[in-house]
Amino acid sequence: MSIEIRVPTLGESVTEATIARWLKRPGEAVAQDEPLVELETDKVNLEIPAPAAGVLEAILVEAGKDVAVGTVVGRIAEGVGVPAAATAAAPTAPAPTLDGERRAGPAARKEAAEAGIPLAAVTPTGPKGTVTKEDVRAAAAAAAVHGTGAEPALAPAPSLPAEPSPKLAAPVRAAREERVRMTRLRKRIAERLKEAQNTAAMLTTFNEVDMSAVIALRERWQDAFVKKHGVKLGFMSFFVKASIEALKAFPAVNAEIDGEEIVYKHYYDIGVAVSTDQGLVVPVVRDADQLSMAEIEKRIADLGKRARDGKLAIEELQGGTFTITNGGIFGSLLSTPILNPPQVGILGMHKIQKRPVVLEDGSIAARPMMYLALSYDHRIIDGREAVSFLVRVKECIESPERMLLEA
Repeated sequence: MSIEIRVPTLGESVTEATIARWLKRPGEAVAQDEPLVELETDKVNLEIPAPAAGVLEAILVEAGKDVAVGTVVGRIAEGVGVPAAATAAAPTAPAPTLDGERRAGPAARKEAAEAGIPLAAVTPTGPKGTVTKEDVRAAAAAAAVHGTGAEPALAPAPSLPAEPSPKLAAPVRAAREERVRMTRLRKRIAERLKEAQNTAAMLTTFNEVDMSAVIALRERWQDAFVKKHGVKLGFMSFFVKASIEALKAFPAVNAEIDGEEIVYKHYYDIGVAVSTDQGLVVPVVRDADQLSMAEIEKRIADLGKRARDGKLAIEELQGGTFTITNGGIFGSLLSTPILNPPQVGILGMHKIQKRPVVLEDGSIAARPMMYLALSYDHRIIDGREAVSFLVRVKECIESPERMLLEA
């Protein structure tokens, strides 16, 4: 009995995905709920588990193809062992074959045959050493430049006196380039960033904050905090709390534009930007104003780990009201973060660096300083509000007790 493998519901507003890779080949045994195929969406990567135990009978949609929700992408022959049907069944696209110890699909083999290029002489760049059409074309172009093509010469060249060899022509650029298909996540990031530039009147204001008080507080209470809560006290929880205090004081920064209306949000779902191998994602800490510092740190640690492992649910990336990004972990001293639509504000943290500071008594001291940046949508946030928002964040960080006293 054949069981269909279908693309599951992918989440709100996500109707399409790309087959990233198959984790099994036709004829291989699979256990129920074992991951079979990896999907790329414009938010996260997902795995489709096997709906039943048996043998992968057929792959109906190859890697790299776009599929809609509900599409049948393969079939499983239910049962134990490898049934004859599974052996006879073949995927709609022939599997790559070996040629001169090189893997090549039908398109690459055809390209090589037409160009007269032996596949054994082609340098593969595809997954698992696969030769692609582009690899064959690059090899053909290089052969044309160096005169190593398959066409035989019409007559032997006459013997000439020995002379210094002329310098070989530089290889064509195509042979030194690599083309990699953009992932759906990367394409979605590009679309959203361009959308922010095209629709928002984006502006950035800057300030700097003395981190001495927060650093001293962390050093004093770090061991007790870890012992009690099982997680380190980081800087991000302070900035989440400080941002919420500033958002309450300046609600326009927590709003969004919907047509000709401004939607003021009286809840605080804070997005925290996380860098992954696939690209930047922004998981959301829901109702952060109702969480303690320990709960915020635990939530951020969990979301960050699952983001890097590709285990986030799509719902965890939607609905944020304000975003915080920390380029300082990569060494950035100053930047202008770009808005995350439809949000109208994003706070940029940066590297902590000791700099000479003139104190209130006129003395000069080296203090751990951080530049802060607030990018905002000038359509609904005036400069006065933006600057005041950043000053409020600065005050909360330089005097953390303000957040406890709500002063």
